[in-house]
Amino acid sequence: MKLVQTIILKKQPRIIGSYTIVGPKEGNGNFGPYFDYVMKDDCFGEETYEKAERKMLESAVTGVIEKAKLSVKDIDIMIAGDLLNQIVSSSYAARAFQFPFLGVYGACSTMAESVAVGSVLIDGGYFDNVVCCTGSHFSTAERQYRFPLELGNQRPPTSQWTVTGAGSCILSLKGEGPRVTMVTFGKVIDWGINDVNNMGAAMAPAVRDTMLRHFKNTKTSPNDYDLIVTGDLGKLGSEILIDLMEDEGITLGVNYCDCGQMYFKRDQKTLCGASGAGCCATVFNSYLMAKMREGQYKKILFLPTGALLSATSTQQGDTIPSVCHAIVIEM
Repeated sequence: MKLVQTIILKKQPRIIGSYTIVGPKEGNGNFGPYFDYVMKDDCFGEETYEKAERKMLESAVTGVIEKAKLSVKDIDIMIAGDLLNQIVSSSYAARAFQFPFLGVYGACSTMAESVAVGSVLIDGGYFDNVVCCTGSHFSTAERQYRFPLELGNQRPPTSQWTVTGAGSCILSLKGEGPRVTMVTFGKVIDWGINDVNNMGAAMAPAVRDTMLRHFKNTKTSPNDYDLIVTGDLGKLGSEILIDLMEDEGITLGVNYCDCGQMYFKRDQKTLCGASGAGCCATVFNSYLMAKMREGQYKKILFLPTGALLSATSTQQGDTIPSVCHAIVIEM
């Protein structure tokens, strides 16, 4: 059933398996015990960081298929994306498998986008088993969007640390696991922020727009969810979102949190927190899925955000448009 931007899924696909792989810094963060695999170093045995990112995505897909006790032949399609130009990490990873590939891009919101698209395809009866995957790497993202690491540029207080990690899940109508019950596709929102080191301020308005439309379409409120999780807003962006929602008469209480703000420990010196497509992907497919299966959370509203900028647009002085997609997961 369609409600403007929100789709209520009739068949409610299950998340029958999830898998995460992260770098050593991420493994030492707050969610370390929940990750499936922590790499010994950021190179992951490869010659370049770009090849390491590609290998992470391949490992995440292989890992989730094994955890779900399926084979490659059981997968109907892979939906994946990343932060690099032309999503080369996902495309190159997909060539290692013999199933169709659908590349998507929503920057740091890509995990929600892939799960939303995959759920709709299953709900429509087109596929049985869909792999959703995304990831990022600190070193590849930094030299694409900002400066080479060798320059040693000072990071301002509003900046965030791109997560080195990849997360994947399998959607299916067969098997047990949390159900995807609703998806809300977001609009591109731009409130004029042009500081590439202040992603939280750029993305918070997109979360506001999608969250308001989701509540209006579904006639729900924050109190209807055990947990509301945004993605990659970090400390500053989360505070901005809380203020924006209060201006709309909606209070985000103790059941609200942000992946970017929670990811790292304070002594890891990541300033406003974590970011990157791997941030939400690894939190969602580790901690959140574990807590749902344990019964701690029964209904989660998951709202990752993405800053839709490029190095070229930034250098030309353009502002930063953002998008936020929402999915509802129930156990």
